[in-house]
Order: sequence, then structure tokens, then C-alpha cells
Amino acid sequence: MKLFTSFRLGDLELPNRIVMAPLTRNRATHDADAANELMARYYTQRASAGLIVAEASPISQEGQGYIWTPGCYTDAQVEGWRKVTSAVHKAGGRMFLQIWHVGRVSHVSLQPNNGAPVSSSPIQAEAKTYVASGFEPTSAPRALETAEIPRVLADYEHAARCAKAAGFDGVEIHGANGYLIEQFLKDGCNKRTDKYGGSIENRCRFALEVVDTVLKVWDKQKVGIRISPVTPANGISDSNPQPLYNHFVGELNKRGLVYIHVVEGATGGARDVAPFDYGALRKAFSGAYMANNGYRRDMAEEAIASGRADLVAFGRPFISNPDLVERLRNDAPIAKWDLQTLYGGGEKGYIDYPTMAG
Repeated sequence: MKLFTSFRLGDLELPNRIVMAPLTRNRATHDADAANELMARYYTQRASAGLIVAEASPISQEGQGYIWTPGCYTDAQVEGWRKVTSAVHKAGGRMFLQIWHVGRVSHVSLQPNNGAPVSSSPIQAEAKTYVASGFEPTSAPRALETAEIPRVLADYEHAARCAKAAGFDGVEIHGANGYLIEQFLKDGCNKRTDKYGGSIENRCRFALEVVDTVLKVWDKQKVGIRISPVTPANGISDSNPQPLYNHFVGELNKRGLVYIHVVEGATGGARDVAPFDYGALRKAFSGAYMANNGYRRDMAEEAIASGRADLVAFGRPFISNPDLVERLRNDAPIAKWDLQTLYGGGEKGYIDYPTMAG
């Protein structure tokens, strides 16, 4: 099966086409928001994936939207992630870090000085976030001032440098699921009247500035981006996503990124939530196309065999199946995950899922 053949991703030789998608698990060290030994064990158990995209990592405290998510902007966080990458590499794995600014999908209790979260426009997200007391509605955001955007770009650059210092093989920019980049891209949220709002070109400006900033730090063949053209995640929407994403991906192609990671449909939900021609993105982008959302073994094999995708990312199945690659290879049963232990906690529901071998 082509799903289990090797693939050249930039200068990385992936042993198979199966990617572990980024999965927020809220297991970072509480005081430092740093990755730790427990997380190193978790990722090492899953190192047989062709590529691991580590869970989303905030680029700053302002960029954090959920408690106990591991950042990548302090020395302690770099050292924590270095423990993870070292363990994964020792086990033969390859690992990108997803760098993240949540924008309005946050809560004042997580923000510097309990301030309002930032966004493209002062429109509150129809979503909940995870704080010390559990799930709470997001806080009302304020609009980033035009003069503040260079500061946010500097945070992206710093986090990209920290990811390199932490030993990652590359980075994935989180441009999906209703977070800050999508808050600029999509007109359901972006009501700006400056150069970052209005036309498709203007709404893509911030995202492309983020990409160009990260490319100051990393070679283009070590940078990917995740996008979700039609997902309603975190209350995001756009009135006409096809021309928006056709243009955006065309601009990404000019920059030579190594892959686009595409959530097809509603993140974690229906693939047919809205009409969209993903093949147009595939044609517009000469790098690797990583497909995501609800893929089963047969669907993944068909996508690779037909050329619709180069790689297929699996999310929640990797939570409860550390040996997911072998299970898929042998068409073995896929264990179900425990919903009660997805977010926060310790070893239970994190590193204690058995392999087929027991």
C-alpha cells in the first residue's frame, strides 16, 4: 500500500505517509507552561509516525488560549521541548512544532495583566476555552492596532528561533481553526478598514507577513502551514472561502513552503459541512499536500494512491493508539480514546494506552 511507502519532505526522508496531527492535551508543567518528561514519553511512544506535528505551542503569553499548553518563547520552554525532540529523535522519529497565536479564542485569566485577548476586530468568539476552573466562554477581544502588528510578528520570529533551538526538524504555522491568522483571513471576523481588512489581498496580508517572518528563521523546506478553509471552529466563517483560499495558497506556493496541511470540512466533524474544491488547492501548490479530517485507512490509501494527497494526518486515533502506524498496516482494530482524560491530568489516558503487543 502506498500509505506505507517513504516520502521525501524537504530534506527529511519519512518512512511512511502517516502524520500525527497536532493535538492539544494540556499536560505542560503548570508554572512554566513548559514541555516535560511526561510529554517526551508520550511523543516517543508515537515516533513510528512518518512525521509528528507537535501540539500547538503559543508564541507568547498573549497567544495562549488554553491553560497548561506548552509555549515556545522562554528558556525553560525551549529546554522542555528539547527533552521531547531529543527523545523522539533517539527513537527514530521526526518532529515539527506547530506555532500558535489564538487571538480572540482566549480568556482574560490567561492574558498578561488579565487584559482582553486580541483579534483582527473586536468581535467575541462563539466558543469556550479551557481554564483552571474548566471550560469557560471566551472573553471579549480588542482589535489589534495597526502599529501593534510588528510586535506580534516579532513574537512569531522569536518563537520560530526558539523552536530551532529546541531541536525541531521544522515548524508548522497554525493558520486554521478560527485562531488569529484565520481571524484576519475570514470576513466573518475581519471588519478592519486598514490595509489588513476588506479585499482578499488585504485579509491575506497578516498571514503572509507571518509566513515571511518565519522564513527569516527557517529554510522554506522546513516550514509548513495548517489551514481550514470551511471549518466553523471557534465561530469562524467566510462569505466566499474558495477565492480566498485559492489566492492564499497561490501566495504560499510562491514562497516555496514544504507543505500545506488542509483540514477538509469541519475540524473534527463533517467533511461535507460546506462545498469546497480542495483539488484546486492541490493544483495551486507545488509542495506536499497533507490531508486531514476523519480519514480512515481505506480513505487514506485512496487519497495517496490517487495522488490527491501526499500525506495524511491522523489526530485522535493517535491518542489511544501509540502504535497507530502498525495497526493501520495490519488493518487491526483502532482503540477508542477516553474523552474524560483528553485535557489536563497526568499519565492516565495519556501514556497508558497499550499497543497491540500489550
